[in-house]
Amino acid sequence: MSSSRALKTTRDQRLALKAENRKRPKKLTSIPKIMWPKDNNDLRFSVWISQKYLVQGFFEKNGVIRLSANRTELKAEGGWKEDLTWDELMTIKRDLGFGDDYAVEVYPKEADVVNVANMRHLWILPEPITSFGWVRGGV
Repeated sequence: MSSSRALKTTRDQRLALKAENRKRPKKLTSIPKIMWPKDNNDLRFSVWISQKYLVQGFFEKNGVIRLSANRTELKAEGGWKEDLTWDELMTIKRDLGFGDDYAVEVYPKEADVVNVANMRHLWILPEPITSFGWVRGGV
């Protein structure tokens, strides 16, 4: 009986979040610091939210900025809905003002993997990549 109650609560949470998401702007919009997710990370400089995404911006070392993005929809079994596409990540990067910057997504060695939430991370680089990548009209 308690497991069906947990499922009902999860369903209620998903429905409440869906209703809340419909009230949010369609485009990513900066939210006040008092509404930021709680985690005591003082490297965070901004949080943006839309009907589809939650994105947090962090200052990293050497002028690098990290954007952490996830959907604002919960899966039935819990956790954030996954499957942010390349096109969605590129749109997020562009919409937040980093369209002209290079960014990378990192796939670390196995010992350094941290996989606790359905989030994607883009590291915005302060300098263009010259050793690899695509440059239109370049070599």
